Amino acid sequence: MRTTHHPITLGDGNSQQRLTAFHFGAAGNGPKAYIQGGLHADEIPGMLAATLLRPRLEQLEREGRVRGEIILVPSANPIGLGQAIQGAPFGRFDLGSGINFNRAYKHVADELKTSLAGLLGPDAAANVALVRAHARAAIARWTVHSDAQAMKKILLSLAIDADVVLDLHCDNEAVVHLYAGTPLAERAAPLAALSGARALLLAKEAGDEPFDEACSRLWWELAEHFGPALPIPPACLAVTLELRGEMDVNYAYGQADADAVLAFLAHEGLLDLPPAPLPPMRCAPTPLEGVEPLLAPHNGIVVFVRQLGETVQAGDAIADLIDPVSGATTCVRAGVDGVFFARTAHRHLLRGWAIGKIAGARAYRQGKLLSQ
Repeated sequence: MRTTHHPITLGDGNSQQRLTAFHFGAAGNGPKAYIQGGLHADEIPGMLAATLLRPRLEQLEREGRVRGEIILVPSANPIGLGQAIQGAPFGRFDLGSGINFNRAYKHVADELKTSLAGLLGPDAAANVALVRAHARAAIARWTVHSDAQAMKKILLSLAIDADVVLDLHCDNEAVVHLYAGTPLAERAAPLAALSGARALLLAKEAGDEPFDEACSRLWWELAEHFGPALPIPPACLAVTLELRGEMDVNYAYGQADADAVLAFLAHEGLLDLPPAPLPPMRCAPTPLEGVEPLLAPHNGIVVFVRQLGETVQAGDAIADLIDPVSGATTCVRAGVDGVFFARTAHRHLLRGWAIGKIAGARAYRQGKLLSQ
């Protein structure tokens, strides 16, 4: 294992931040995978899974079973880990700018449309290598103006040329679910099966430039721009894997999640291990445009009447919202058929706050598709 430290903070001030990455295998000697946890620094399940994954990868490397290179960043957001408001961790947004740590990554497709003009040919593998080289150069040219941007640049520089990118997150309260690009549905399905996901949510563009799309979306945009005569396959499988809810931090879940990631790496050819049989998928892929966000129509106490992971029908009761003064109760119902896969961890809500999310099969939303 090789350890690299990447300074985030410039100068010699009293506060210094750095990012640590662990490298397994040999760069350029096969496929490359990049795995990170804790980009939202108050989402701990992914950090635990990545931490438990590290000794397993060390052992596999000693046994000569790592093919290519695997980069592991168990704690991807040291800035967010240091943020708290009156004793409560606050790791989703940068306090300096208010920007979500999983938004506003550099999308290099338009820049590469210009830089690659006249250089691509009929050989898809050669085109992939060329795209990756130009993508690395584009990220290197990214001019950043804050520590948060500097951290994002470091993370993206480690991942932009990978074959597999796994960004480990969690929701408030949820069952396991995944986000991926629509062209990646077939390649993402084994990870959904191995992780026991209850929803695989697909979009060609979710909006606001999240980390996974910064790594993957450039491939199909370039393919559409240059056309079939200059083949560019979707060479980066970038997935956001949501590992249940914020409080689901225990060894049983962490080990199961690490096992699922290892099995998927073997499936993708990054580990010399017997391929694990794929369990049946517990969900069908559905469009991110089909997710129904349920919102509180007024202030009140929320009492859920359906369990996470349940399949519901339009019109089914999901929760009651109770005014604690008048006692008046509003029943919040599903508007679509689908899987009730995520819900708020709060039990008193203000008007307009999120109650939960249902993965529906019919696309009906447009614009920015991710919660803030």
